[in-house]
Amino acid sequence: MTNEQWGQVRSGLRKTLGKSNYSNWIEPLEFVDVRDGVARFLAPTDFLGNWVERNFADKILAQMGGMGIAVSRLSFSVAPASSRPRRTASPASGQSASGVAGPTPIADRKAFPGAPLDERFTFENFVVGKPNELAHAAARRVAAGGEVGFNPLFLYGGVGLGKTHLMHAIAWELRARRPEMQVLYLSAEQFMYSFVQALRDKQMLDFKQLFRSVDVLMVDDIQFIAGKDSTQEEFFHTFNALVDQNKQIILSADRAPGEIAGIEERIRSRMQSGLVADLHPTDYELRLGVLQQRLGKYQAQYPEVRMADGVLEFLAQRISASIRVLEGALMRLFAFASLVGREITLDMTRDCLADTLRASDRKVTVEEIQRKVSEHYNIRLSDLIGPRRVRTIARPRQVAMYLAKQLTSRSLPEIGRRFGNRDHTTVMHGVRRIEELKATDHQIAEDLEILRRSLEE
Repeated sequence: MTNEQWGQVRSGLRKTLGKSNYSNWIEPLEFVDVRDGVARFLAPTDFLGNWVERNFADKILAQMGGMGIAVSRLSFSVAPASSRPRRTASPASGQSASGVAGPTPIADRKAFPGAPLDERFTFENFVVGKPNELAHAAARRVAAGGEVGFNPLFLYGGVGLGKTHLMHAIAWELRARRPEMQVLYLSAEQFMYSFVQALRDKQMLDFKQLFRSVDVLMVDDIQFIAGKDSTQEEFFHTFNALVDQNKQIILSADRAPGEIAGIEERIRSRMQSGLVADLHPTDYELRLGVLQQRLGKYQAQYPEVRMADGVLEFLAQRISASIRVLEGALMRLFAFASLVGREITLDMTRDCLADTLRASDRKVTVEEIQRKVSEHYNIRLSDLIGPRRVRTIARPRQVAMYLAKQLTSRSLPEIGRRFGNRDHTTVMHGVRRIEELKATDHQIAEDLEILRRSLEE
């Protein structure tokens, strides 16, 4: 097989594997030769070579066989540092082929795949409002690439509120401002899977070197390492090693560190040692701002479509589940109007989005109820779901359990898990107690009505 033929094989693999897999795994390989039916390659690390052999060997061999190249197996060895190819960031993905944002040559670091960055998720496309202004400001500070003053940055909030958007925006900004920095963004599940693979293949030294050599480590949805003792142990040591080197760590989760069950206390403590910034559920003004920003995009894409007055305001009022659902609704409206050749009116919006509007009418979450109850009674959210049983906390906790039972479709065991892994019988007792009190206690009845109205706005 010649280098020209390997180039053709690579082209085929790019199509079959996709850009991300190709950039992360195939592009770092250097073809050497074919001897006795064995195609030999140089890889930047044993870890990468073994991964390719396990996961992509059959596809590589199939591409070669389709071209009439007689190869029965692949062989990988580690390339000397001086011979490794220099690689720069791919314009399409905005990442280096190693998955680490920035164009640092592979000769200067070991390649490791991070999650691909979404080019839509930049600061320019992030709409700022009261529910997310602290998180946005903190993300901007980290993305500047200078002295920060807090480490880690912990972002938390419900689905579709902008956590991942801000994580990607930080990576894009750092890549533009500080291209020499090694920035690794990945999900907690990727971290865990890579750790398990390294353990199984006895390549923990490579794993540790890869994760502890970055300048900025970004881990999304960190709640998924809860209950995974070995993964938490390795994450703890990685965290400490990076902080000791003054390297920045950015984490995100769907809830605050103190509310993640199954996380070791020493890790929880470190998560809380920096800046913890939450992204609240969106308010009407923020949702309308998002729609107004996205409107231009769809008007450019569907120039023939016209929209009547009041439609954006209607959507912002009725769809409060998440920004993701809101954007999807707007896109669906424009696509439908273009296909049927009609103006987007309120009547057409109601018909086209009937299912989305129905779903949005009753999408109160347990987490939102907990937050509202904590604010109403002026107690900490961590106390509301924690073990304390004093009356000033226990009664609001029962109110929150009652509202969760009334306003969500969650079962009693599910509600109990969201209140510090309490048993369902505890929830049942709390619900019954509030049902009894609301008939005799005027203050409880008034609190319930205020909270219900607030949650259903």
